[in-house]
Amino acid sequence: MNPRVRLLIILAVVAIVLYFVIAQPDNAAALVRAVLAAIGQAVEQIIRFFRQLTA
Repeated sequence: MNPRVRLLIILAVVAIVLYFVIAQPDNAAALVRAVLAAIGQAVEQIIRFFRQLTA
């Protein structure tokens, strides 16, 4: 991928995220909490899987 196109995409994503955080901070916080909760659940399931393998 062209480095300029990649930089443009990254800047656009950062700008959209900043706009979302500034315009709707409550919704942005809720989204981050939901994403972190999903990641936490996934990690717990992976740990559970490996524990079952060793049991």
